[in-house]
Amino acid sequence: MVRSFSDTPLARPVLDDLLDTAVRTPSAGNTGGVDAVVLVGPHETARLWEATTTERWRATARRWPGLRRAPAAVVFFADPEAYAARYRQPDKAAAGLGETAAWPVPYWFVDGGFPVLLLLLAATDAGLGACFVGNFRGEAALAAALGVPAGRRYVGTVLLGHPDGADPPSASVGRGRRPVDEVVHFGRW
Repeated sequence: MVRSFSDTPLARPVLDDLLDTAVRTPSAGNTGGVDAVVLVGPHETARLWEATTTERWRATARRWPGLRRAPAAVVFFADPEAYAARYRQPDKAAAGLGETAAWPVPYWFVDGGFPVLLLLLAATDAGLGACFVGNFRGEAALAAALGVPAGRRYVGTVLLGHPDGADPPSASVGRGRRPVDEVVHFGRW
């Protein structure tokens, strides 16, 4: 994850290629219930920050200057009702998932993670920096600011741009990763 970007704009063909890659994902029942709003330039990305951060956070967060310079932000939303509607159709009705409350796992969020991951990987392959930004506040304000239809749920945002090399390391880096033999269980746990 790159959290400090230069303000160099992304070439539109590069952005288009990244987005083309990101949308080539599977989805439960081939629902396709994930959409993205692409914000380009400081005027548009400001709407993201105004809805999801506070003045206090912007004044004190050490990463804020680098994050706000990202020249593009891809904001992902999922449509839970699209999944319920899809699973009310004859070929899926037997699953009993025709209402969102019936889903033991909200696959709209699982499906929302797929284009996020592809976009992160494609950006890295293109020599760019990328960062996934979750959210802890402002979902309704963000949806309103971006004109998102009612009922959609915010998945997260991928910031895209050229790294500026001034990325402060995360305290989480020292945690390392769990070894494969601790994560992967063959045959049973």
